[in-house]
Amino acid sequence: MLFLYLKFLNNKQRMKPIYYTLIASALLLVSCKKEEAYLAENIPILKEHNVLEDKPYSVPFKTLEPEYILEKGHLVEEFFHKHIKKDPNFSGSFLVAKNGQIIYEEYQGYSNKSKNEVLTENTPIHVASVGKVITAVTTLRLVDEGFLYLDQSVSSILPEFPHEDITVRMLLNHRSGLRYYGYYDNTIWDKSKTITNQDVLDIISTKKVSLDFIPNKKFTYCNTNYVILALIVEKITGDTFKKAVKDLVFDPLQMSHSFVFDNIEKKNEVCQSYSASNRQMHWDYMDGTYGDKNIYTNPRDMLKLDTALYSDQFLSPALKEQMFKGYSYETKGKRNYGLGFRLIEMDNGHNYTFHNGWWRGNTTSYIRLEQDSVSIILFANKYSKLSYKTIDLAHHFGDYKVGDLDL
Repeated sequence: MLFLYLKFLNNKQRMKPIYYTLIASALLLVSCKKEEAYLAENIPILKEHNVLEDKPYSVPFKTLEPEYILEKGHLVEEFFHKHIKKDPNFSGSFLVAKNGQIIYEEYQGYSNKSKNEVLTENTPIHVASVGKVITAVTTLRLVDEGFLYLDQSVSSILPEFPHEDITVRMLLNHRSGLRYYGYYDNTIWDKSKTITNQDVLDIISTKKVSLDFIPNKKFTYCNTNYVILALIVEKITGDTFKKAVKDLVFDPLQMSHSFVFDNIEKKNEVCQSYSASNRQMHWDYMDGTYGDKNIYTNPRDMLKLDTALYSDQFLSPALKEQMFKGYSYETKGKRNYGLGFRLIEMDNGHNYTFHNGWWRGNTTSYIRLEQDSVSIILFANKYSKLSYKTIDLAHHFGDYKVGDLDL
């Protein structure tokens, strides 16, 4: 504006000072009003959905300047259209936020194509293994309250569990040695019946399935760990996992569009998923377990959880330190796993924390850039590897080198 003002003066040197000053001031006023109108038109949703104002856990974040929101929002929108929306049939939800404030979000596709139900910002989507973050947080809330201990043996909680050396921590960081229940011998499961969490524990208790390795010897990602964690939560609380997660996480954070799905008979009542060719995905005997999956939420609700993790009232600093550190260093590499979070230990000393998910047609990604208080969330209910391209957004918000983040 100063440049335009000076140019105006140079072109009108013959005018009386008071005259051209009044005209320039008028131009400045009009320009400012136009800018205010533009901002009001382009960021009303961002003002309306500031997580800092919506949730009960106060976090001392600085309010973002409108100019920052517009600048970063433009970069994110450009990225989304170039890398994600290049799939013309993309179906899902996408959100990027900093300091608990939404910078950009987009929702498109169908939650149920056969019923012509459109996917919106309120639609809960099966977030696949991103749900492990929620299972871990639920467990850690119990640890924080003293009902549970990280290094407590699983068998002290679930007496039928036969492996005395496996602890709660080993379930959380995937170092237990338990075998994935989906890889059990074909004689184990009756595929005409839906597997439950209790069924998995019953098989483990018979020792019909051996451990894959000595507990705590190494890291192997395994859904069985989180199936057992859900049973531990139920045993400690005396409630269903669905109610426990609601009481410990969803209700305190006002995550009103989130739930644990634990009744496959109601499969037609939830958001459906689709293959890359837009075929509705099937359900089978593997769809009954929860804790490892079967948690539904949306990006706005997930942002509330992400922001709450900055609050020392939601989880204690000592416990969060345990949560966001690596536990597996048997092999060289920067990739690691904390308690419910994957992480990459970068050369600059910072951690890039995240969790991806895949189940049926649901491909999901949740990225938490703690040192820059940035959250990148994409939940797709139509299969696409493009969902994991969100990793390439990180460098717009801090010192994240692509080489460090190579997955």
